[in-house]
Amino acid sequence: MSFNGIMGSALSGLHAAQLGMRTVSNNMANVNTPGYVRTEVTQVPRVSGGAGVGVEVTGVKRVSDVFLTAASLRAKADSGASAAISNYLDRLQSQFGATTSEGGLYARLLESFSSISSALNDPTEASARISIASDLQAFFDEGARLSAEVRQMRAEADQRIGTHVQRINEILGEIEDLNAQTQRLSASSADTSGAENRQDQLMNELAGLMDVRGERQTDGRLVVATTNGVVLAGQGRLDVSYIPAGTGAHGAEFGRITAVVPATGKEIDLSRYVTSGELKGLMDVRDKELPAIAAQLSEFMSQVADALNAEHNDATAVPPPNVLTGRNTGLVGGDALTGEGRSTMAIVDGSGQLVNSLDIEFNAGGFTVNGNAGTTINDLVALINAESGGAATASFSEGRLVIEAADPSHGIANLNDEDDPSSIGGRGFAHFFGLNDIVSSSRPGFFETGLTAGTPLGTQAGATMSFKLTGPDGRVMTEVEIPADQASLGDFVNALNDPASGLGQYGSYALDDQGRLAFTPNSTYRGYDLKLTDDTSWRGDTGIQLSQLFGIGEGARNGRAEHFEVSERLVSSPQSIAFSKLDLNGAAPGDLVLTAGDARGGQALYDALTKPRSIPAAGGFGGGTASLESYGARLMGDVGARAARAERGHQAAEAVRDAADQKRADLEGVNMDEELARMTLYQTAYNASARLVQAAKEMSDVLINMGR
Repeated sequence: MSFNGIMGSALSGLHAAQLGMRTVSNNMANVNTPGYVRTEVTQVPRVSGGAGVGVEVTGVKRVSDVFLTAASLRAKADSGASAAISNYLDRLQSQFGATTSEGGLYARLLESFSSISSALNDPTEASARISIASDLQAFFDEGARLSAEVRQMRAEADQRIGTHVQRINEILGEIEDLNAQTQRLSASSADTSGAENRQDQLMNELAGLMDVRGERQTDGRLVVATTNGVVLAGQGRLDVSYIPAGTGAHGAEFGRITAVVPATGKEIDLSRYVTSGELKGLMDVRDKELPAIAAQLSEFMSQVADALNAEHNDATAVPPPNVLTGRNTGLVGGDALTGEGRSTMAIVDGSGQLVNSLDIEFNAGGFTVNGNAGTTINDLVALINAESGGAATASFSEGRLVIEAADPSHGIANLNDEDDPSSIGGRGFAHFFGLNDIVSSSRPGFFETGLTAGTPLGTQAGATMSFKLTGPDGRVMTEVEIPADQASLGDFVNALNDPASGLGQYGSYALDDQGRLAFTPNSTYRGYDLKLTDDTSWRGDTGIQLSQLFGIGEGARNGRAEHFEVSERLVSSPQSIAFSKLDLNGAAPGDLVLTAGDARGGQALYDALTKPRSIPAAGGFGGGTASLESYGARLMGDVGARAARAERGHQAAEAVRDAADQKRADLEGVNMDEELARMTLYQTAYNASARLVQAAKEMSDVLINMGR
């Protein structure tokens, strides 16, 4: 070997050992630095003419494994998603409390019925009924508060989605800037580990927000993509955007997370490509978990109100109220009334004696009042006025039926026939019109309208309803606007079911014998979400939209819990709570038909807690028969079970994340013992190269001295 070859080999060894020691020193200095990945010097032998001439450093590389990194990122995304869901459900469960929680919704329900039970001990004592009104109001206030809490949580989750999207843009922007840096360093064979470490930290943060994977290119760039292949950075950064709705209202229309592809300028719906991470968890909470709980809560509150109203309308106070003002039914005067069974309306004086009575009987063709036939609500009003003999007057406007006794000292009371009770849309005459409701609402609390296909639709010209169908992956399949100004209800149902211009290819709406409109999806589209996005239809002078009347859309169904309150008349005068019932068996005018000591109505109110009811499906609960007591317990249990499942899921995801992170840390982390061993190795190599330099120097000195 030549003298130059010896020196070249020695100097290359010195350079490699120095770089190795510098790398080891850097590793040891960053042993506790979060996100730091240890580095190693890569070197290859120099060969010239088949002979070794030293060592060449090819670079400094980070010690990592693409598979461990990918597993760690996936685990972080899953943990982020489960954490978001668990956090919200845990907070909401604490608001609902358990069935035994004092002051909780279920406890307030039981307190309300306990007050009814206490008042039954002395039905003649009016003051005993004061707590009934206050306890019931406290129960419905709590239901309204919980519903508002759900709305607030949805709005919060939506706002956090917007905040996270902003942070995602910042992360992608920084990764793209670092890509330019690593490309420059790679081109000059410089150390890129610092920039790559920072990119790793950003990827870890990004993975917590959404599911991503990274792939390092030969030129040093890091290409970032979703797990299903949408490139976010590395080939031009996507500009991700989201505008929060600013509301969590039931039925609110939330936007989509979108991104613009730099190369084409095309906008894509990124929401459906987000399958994990905190973003996915927040979207699931906002769009699935919280709406399901809101639906169950709304149905529960509606069932309690309806059960109490059913019994209260079939009872009366003593003396009975002079005026009965019904609820806003959403009906108009020309609507036909059909049904079955019999009911009696009585005018009673202050002493409980019968003044006059009207027998009302319903059938498939309409109804009769004292044997005189009618078909529409206007006919009913006219017949009541005619058959009461001047003892009472009836009127109907803005969806409300009002019946008033002519004599201020007289009152109005109703009683369903025990053997053949009246039924309009599944409810008795007084109950259907809400003439003596104990719980009132500004919007329909139930959706059995009693209407038939031949009923005039009664909406204004140009009225429309708009729908959006979304697939299981979040993709919008279609948006449809349907006219809502047809001649009849049947024509409107046909428009809904039109396969070309309506929703017929996705499912069908059907009007049942109680006037309830229900949608059944086609088997191909089960799991798809049909959402009402707009409704401009108003029915007559009622101020009620078709969607509110028939319970179409989340807004109409899930928002009911916030509109119930104890009747203002009963709050100001609790002694007017109906505890008695008419006794009309063979009664004639002048007979005593009401007594203050009668507690049959109060007992029926109390029995409503445990009386089986037919309850429709809501929020994952299947339809069926249940009592208010059991349905309320089921609701509380379901909220708790959801929170517990979410917590278990989060714990499992955290365990997987920690295990993946540990495996990654075992490979990427700095081990002081290993680094000290490498330092010793590089020091030995340095000393060996230095001795070779010294030997070459001595040889050179000898040769120079020999030539003198």
